Amino acid sequence: MSLARRRPGSVLWMVLGVGVPLAFLAVFFVWPVLAIIGRGLFGEGPLLEVLTRPRTLRLIGLTLAQAAIASVVCVLVGLPIAHVLYRLRFRGRGLLRALVIVPFVLPTVVVGVAFRTLLREGGLLGFLQLDGTFPAILLALVFFNIAVVVRTVGGTWEGLDSRQEEAARVLGAGPVRVFLTITIPRLSGSIVAAASIVFLFCSTAFGVVLVLGGTRFGTIETEIWLLTTQFLDLRAASVLSITQLIVVFGMLLLAARARGRSTAQRRVAARLSSRPPRRSDALPIAVAVVTALLLALPIVSLLLRSLQTRDGWGLGNYLALSGTGTRNALVVPVWTALGNSLAAAAQATVLAVVIGLCASLVLSRTPRSARGRRALEWFDGALMLPLGVSAVTVGFGFLITLNQPPLDLRSSPILVPIAQALVALPLVVRTVLPILRGIDPRLREAAAVLGSAPWRVMRDVDLAVVARPALAASGLAFAVALGEFGATSFLSRPDRPTLPVVIFRLIGLPGGDNFGMAIAAAVVLAAVTVLVIALVERLRVGTIGAF
Repeated sequence: MSLARRRPGSVLWMVLGVGVPLAFLAVFFVWPVLAIIGRGLFGEGPLLEVLTRPRTLRLIGLTLAQAAIASVVCVLVGLPIAHVLYRLRFRGRGLLRALVIVPFVLPTVVVGVAFRTLLREGGLLGFLQLDGTFPAILLALVFFNIAVVVRTVGGTWEGLDSRQEEAARVLGAGPVRVFLTITIPRLSGSIVAAASIVFLFCSTAFGVVLVLGGTRFGTIETEIWLLTTQFLDLRAASVLSITQLIVVFGMLLLAARARGRSTAQRRVAARLSSRPPRRSDALPIAVAVVTALLLALPIVSLLLRSLQTRDGWGLGNYLALSGTGTRNALVVPVWTALGNSLAAAAQATVLAVVIGLCASLVLSRTPRSARGRRALEWFDGALMLPLGVSAVTVGFGFLITLNQPPLDLRSSPILVPIAQALVALPLVVRTVLPILRGIDPRLREAAAVLGSAPWRVMRDVDLAVVARPALAASGLAFAVALGEFGATSFLSRPDRPTLPVVIFRLIGLPGGDNFGMAIAAAVVLAAVTVLVIALVERLRVGTIGAF
């Protein structure tokens, strides 16, 4: 163990760096999840009675079907896009790469509202008559998750050596055979990893499904929300939460195995790669442009519809955001809800970044003993647990645990930021930790030998190096918290609603004015989110790379 770690002050930092994150997870994650499991397994009534209900079976099947179909479509559509954007060179490629990422960073409520405006009667694609149908949900899920496939597979594909394919063509193999027998096997790890992540996101796409499908095409998550908020059937909601936990953790294990295989493929590709991507001809460029237009269509439709009022084109919907809607549909004006969202996101960002930095500083060290290394691996895995539980389950768990002394937080404004911080914490760790692990440990040891106290070593070495990535992690956490809807839909109070909750409420109320306000509010939320993510990208920290 290094000299810096033998100091008493260093031990204190280590204890705080481990104790604070673990205490946070224990109180606000482990306890609520275990409470859900306990209520589901040992509550009143037989467990199988809930699972064998016709509606429950239909919703489980619908959840798995929608996630599976959307994953397959994302892979089929994403592979050619990844080839164009990562294997070919042409002017404007960087702009198209950025455009592909935009749908993924949008809040799920915004994506749902955008497709409502696109597919409803009078929308740009209203003639397809898909509004309120199962294909509409699939289209929105593919739109939302296509970036995962493009970025994950494209990153591997970009580094592959093209000489194997060229040699096969010289020997007489056709393009299809080359692709199926040489390219696909080398990309298989990345493809499986991307597909499993897409499946995970699609099976927990609460906001998109709730806005587009309602209760008709509900999923496990929307049913949990319905059983809790409408029917107060907490036992059935707990059983469904357990079911979802099993599905999600299964996909996480598959994604972890595939990601390890994908990482190995990238390392091999990096060693073998010797040629830059080749220049493209007109056809791939045309494919890329058409793809960009299709991805931009829902956003353009949302923006155009926000400018349509009963009196024609104008800013009436935006001006109405200072009010409470037709017949006082809202308790507070939309701009107040935006202020609530910004405040909650800022608090969640502070929590996630402080706890994430504490944990990352500990994880960046390499103990000499095998037991110490194993302990850090378990600690790292514990920090990633919130990725394996949907935000809906977190919000539901808060409702049934944080409602009595000594932690009665039902009326506390900090409850929403805590839930949002849980969602953002793994992303902060995954953004900051690789930078800290890249620091030469001899720098810390030299500073300690020169007499620097542990806190000063940490300040002058670790925090100095990680300052810029920490800013990017803060922006990423802020954007995630700003658009979070799953947990917030359970926890947001009527007098302190967040903007996603207000948008959902407005689209569920009658009246064209309320719907127009919802669309304008969605544009505002999308603009703020994209602006924050643009700042993150400017700091050279990828959004999807955090996965």
